[in-house]
Amino acid sequence: MEPSTDAGTPDRQGDVASRPLSARDFRLFWWANAADALGTQASGVVLPLLLLALGHSAQTAGLVAGLSLAAGILLGPLAAIPADRGARKTIMFWSAAVSALAMGSVALALALGRLTLAHLLGAVLVERFATACHEAASRGTVALVCPPDEQPRAVARLAAADQGALILGPALGGAAYQLSRALPFLADAVSYAVAAGCVRGMRTDLKAPAEPSGDGLLREAAAGLRLVRRQPLLRLVLVWIALVNGVAVALYYAAVFALERSGTGALSLGVVLAVSGGAGLAGSLAAPKVAVRFGAARLVTAVTWLLVPLTAALATASGPWAYGLLLGAVCLLVPLAAVVLQARVLLVAEPAVQARVGAVLGTASGGAAALAPVLAGVFADRVDTAAPALGCAVLTALLAVHTTRRAALTEAAA
Repeated sequence: MEPSTDAGTPDRQGDVASRPLSARDFRLFWWANAADALGTQASGVVLPLLLLALGHSAQTAGLVAGLSLAAGILLGPLAAIPADRGARKTIMFWSAAVSALAMGSVALALALGRLTLAHLLGAVLVERFATACHEAASRGTVALVCPPDEQPRAVARLAAADQGALILGPALGGAAYQLSRALPFLADAVSYAVAAGCVRGMRTDLKAPAEPSGDGLLREAAAGLRLVRRQPLLRLVLVWIALVNGVAVALYYAAVFALERSGTGALSLGVVLAVSGGAGLAGSLAAPKVAVRFGAARLVTAVTWLLVPLTAALATASGPWAYGLLLGAVCLLVPLAAVVLQARVLLVAEPAVQARVGAVLGTASGGAAALAPVLAGVFADRVDTAAPALGCAVLTALLAVHTTRRAALTEAAA
């Protein structure tokens, strides 16, 4: 992340800019994240379908997804401490290796016809724990391998990789699931192995300048939270990302439950999500130029207000084409604002607490994402599949009002 308040920042940024391996290592880091995201999307799209096919309810499917996301919230903030202390690369490598073993065990059990709900839940929890450690450790890597003027574009490229995974991952996962239930999880295991290899190949020293220590574990863990509390921009980013991420996850599971009840197969669902991923890819790539043209504050505000009618319209959607069009519009807009906000975070996060600031934002985002599928499953079972989208419309309307009042902070941080 690009700091702006630390006295030692210019020297550190000059070191980054002069490193001959930084461009190479950013490519490796990009490929590690892209492979991880592709495998995760391939298995994630079929996980609720697998649970439903095994005879479990939509509420159970939502609960499993919620527990897996909640598991990462517990470990992420603590993993950020050794990452900031210099163990960033080690944590990323072993987290990817453990995730590969967890997903590989699911693929093997499915191939042998011996997968149980306890095994699946345990593997998903282990994978989520490991992924949370990887995500915590990876935060701050951009600032350590990219010069400051390249960091906004690097953020956009990483976001584009995530969206690109949404294009290929769901379609590949749905097609693989039609051939064998084990294939999407095998693909996920392989993707984690590729990510581990890419991280191992990085040569840049991924150690941020050390901050004075001796405050104790709890105070060190809370360093990121203290910075978020002091910085109004970080508070806005926390609220925006948490609510939008929760809404996106809820809309995704609402679409899964609605399309499954209408008899739509895994392949059609994968295509719908792939279309959404294509829109998200376009939004991620366009975000830096759009922000320059319209201004960060105006862009973030406009995107948030446009999400309100789109989420409300999803309550009336029927059929894969309607879901694809509306989810695509949502996925096109969200990266435009998200990339801007993430780039602004780079301006205020001090180098020695980058992972911990990211852990605070990730915890809030992960908490919303963990709760969203549970609520979506409950409402889908007990009310109607349209209920989650209506609830999301209310939340986005409240967020739009809050963002309108605070959006000027995004310009002040530039």
